[in-house]
Amino acid sequence: MDYKDYYQILGVGKNASQDEIKKAFRKLARQHHPDMNPDDPGAADRFKDINEAYEVLSDPEKRTKYDQFGQNWQQYEQQYGQPDGAWQQSARTVTPEEFEQMFGGGYSDFFETLFGQSFRARSQRGRDLEYPLEITLEEAFTGTTRKLTYEDGYTIDAHIPPGVHTGSRVRLKGQGTPGIGGAEDGDLYLEITVLPHPIYERDGDDLKMQAPVDLYTAILGGSVNVRGLDKTVKLTIPPETQNGRVFRLKGLGMPRPKGQGRGDLYAVVKVVLPTNLSAEEIERFRELQAARTPQTA
Repeated sequence: MDYKDYYQILGVGKNASQDEIKKAFRKLARQHHPDMNPDDPGAADRFKDINEAYEVLSDPEKRTKYDQFGQNWQQYEQQYGQPDGAWQQSARTVTPEEFEQMFGGGYSDFFETLFGQSFRARSQRGRDLEYPLEITLEEAFTGTTRKLTYEDGYTIDAHIPPGVHTGSRVRLKGQGTPGIGGAEDGDLYLEITVLPHPIYERDGDDLKMQAPVDLYTAILGGSVNVRGLDKTVKLTIPPETQNGRVFRLKGLGMPRPKGQGRGDLYAVVKVVLPTNLSAEEIERFRELQAARTPQTA
């Protein structure tokens, strides 16, 4: 049997930890799996070497013998490790349970062909995964796409629909762990948190904001611009509008799921008092105050 440098096959150093070995195996196994390389006739051999290297380096006892005896480690094991070469009969391969833990399964047919009936996997749906995701209110309004990267470097584009809110669960079908024995893959659920916004306060599908109105417009009436998330509208302010009055702007809130219209935007009047008054302006306010103050006998 030709000597194979298992460390070189997995791309790790001789002092690599078990976690590093496992991570390297997981990455290479996915990269060189024959199902991922249907046009590459050498993929099966490379994958078999990767699995063989992991079989040895993931077992501390076998790894010690491999480090000690190098290319003769198997012969040593047959002659001195167990009587009658029993090691070959009990040689450890990656079990379906171990592979499911690392990959979530999904490759049972290939392993059954490659390693024999001992690797037969039971049919089982892949596990669902959850991933917390924070988005801005603007992204919740328009919908957005985020690139997500798995532990092994595999990436997907996750599409978040418009109108999601904190607590929404966005399902990405088939993006969980692979199923076993031909069973369907699990799903990935995005747990959405919509970040606070400096202007808008959200209440379900409605939005609320403060609308600054100068004192003169509040007293005499007029109009102010109110900026929504997607457009700016003019709000008519009646004369003698009080501070804190709420105006409803229909259909300017958040989009409802599945295109069922939009919520409303509530503009709360915030009267802004003038500052840096001139002496003449102060005098006029005093005159106005005197004119409106009841005279006492």
